[in-house]
Amino acid sequence: MTRAEYDRLVEEAQDHEHRYYVLADPTITDSEYDALVRTLQEIEAEHADWARDDSPTRRVGGQPSGDFPTVPHASAMLSLDNTYNENDLREFDARVHRALEGEDIEYVAELKLDGVALSLTYEDSRLIRAVTRGDGTQGDDVTPNARTIATIPLRLRVPGVTAEVRGEVFLPLASFSELNERREAAGEKLYANPRNLTAGTLKLQDNAEVARRPLAFVAYWVSRGSGEVGTQWDALGMLAGWGFQAKSNRRLCADVDSVLEFCREWEARRDELPYEIDGAVVKVNSLRQHDELGATAKSPRYMIAYKFAARSATTKLNSIDLQVGRTGAVTPVAHLEPVPVGGVTVSRATLHNADELARKDIRVGDTVEVERGGDVIPKVTRVIPEKRPADSTPFPFPDACPVCESPLHREEGDAIVRCDNASCPAQVRGRILHYGSRGALDIDGFGNAIVDQLVEQQLVSDIGDLYEVKQEDLAALDRMAEKSAINLVDAIESSKTRPLDRLLFGIGIRNVGTTTARALAEHFRSLDAVAQAAEEQLIEVPDVGPIVARSIVEFFEVPENVRLVDRLKGYGLTTEIDSPPQ
Repeated sequence: MTRAEYDRLVEEAQDHEHRYYVLADPTITDSEYDALVRTLQEIEAEHADWARDDSPTRRVGGQPSGDFPTVPHASAMLSLDNTYNENDLREFDARVHRALEGEDIEYVAELKLDGVALSLTYEDSRLIRAVTRGDGTQGDDVTPNARTIATIPLRLRVPGVTAEVRGEVFLPLASFSELNERREAAGEKLYANPRNLTAGTLKLQDNAEVARRPLAFVAYWVSRGSGEVGTQWDALGMLAGWGFQAKSNRRLCADVDSVLEFCREWEARRDELPYEIDGAVVKVNSLRQHDELGATAKSPRYMIAYKFAARSATTKLNSIDLQVGRTGAVTPVAHLEPVPVGGVTVSRATLHNADELARKDIRVGDTVEVERGGDVIPKVTRVIPEKRPADSTPFPFPDACPVCESPLHREEGDAIVRCDNASCPAQVRGRILHYGSRGALDIDGFGNAIVDQLVEQQLVSDIGDLYEVKQEDLAALDRMAEKSAINLVDAIESSKTRPLDRLLFGIGIRNVGTTTARALAEHFRSLDAVAQAAEEQLIEVPDVGPIVARSIVEFFEVPENVRLVDRLKGYGLTTEIDSPPQ
């Protein structure tokens, strides 16, 4: 293998990456691409001095990135003025015509992705910096995280380019749904919507975790002087030529009527898209006219956002159910007469908590408005009082757990009502599902139906009991063949080799997610050290604040939890990190 052959393989992999992620036109199979990347990894391990920053191997993430330095923007990343109706959009058009009296004006209409703005700087066609919008004048340098996003070129497909490119980072809906399905199976709180998850992911300290969340990027702006283009339309075409996704759903419009036609069309078709949008962005096409129109202190005068109406429907609320999660949180859920909202049939909606239920005075039998934006579970936004049955009464939030009948309580300042009975079957089920989930101990074949039976038949009352379950116990369960029972026993045994951070996440300490668990493991190096740490020691760990620190201390103050940890150590799980800290 020569350096030239390595360079050729990098460029071949880049080409396949572009075809797959940007053009959606792959010419090799996933396994063939994976094999090519593995070959590059092997070469780079043997020839470290050959390794290129733009190699696709660099997308998998590495060591935690530490604090994000603040970087000023070369020019302000201004916010957009918003308009919510056609009259306001026509008034924008009238202002543009008054300012450019006598000139021909055309517009570019682009879909407004509901994501997070990001600025990318390229020198000699190589990505050197990625910065969040921040306050518009400066943002956080998140370059290690941006490098993991497959639709951000590490090297542009045209040589010799020095430019700033701006665009939107977002999470495709299919990826968002998959992530939430995993969390639901684990009994974890679901992510609220793709945008919030995208924003949080970009700010994770661990870029290997970012790489596991398939973010995407669409470009919509390039700095002036980056090429011989005079219009926004041509700039988008140039960005596509450089290797970016660049607003495929866009239209060149001769006048405001054409713009409104575009907006009406996509407002009706928004549910066909694989990502969330919340409107359209309307831009004067001529870059020369951009200069003449200028900007206010906050917003450009040559562009505006046209926001689509929220998607909602009215339906009848048939019943209210109380669900108990693995931490004992009791959440009211509305069961609705099925109704289509934004292309999805909705039959249930979150009511959040007891306070929200009382504040909105939501009752069984009410006709309610249900809204679905990016939220995975639609929300009841309001009651329609004139349609309320005459005999309706407020919902009586109980004092006892709906599953185990233990007393419920709420801590001062907390909106969540909880069941404190750690043996509550709903909590046991949730903790066991969480323990076996992919982000925790990753027990293959471990799902809702199996856990329900294990708990109902009292084969498992806590996560430690999993390591006592025998093959014959599993084979006796419904729909569990002998081979499946053998595989599950093997999977439970394999879970003992998972690293310390997975175990810390899996044991279910309140407020400790995967990133915090990894930070705790790296800092303390053993489960015993975490268990014995004082609050002031815990707060020294990145991603651990006072609330998380208190949750950790409280967890290990419970004798049952200490005994559980001792049992897990006895079963041979990984409770220490042997390698020295980096």
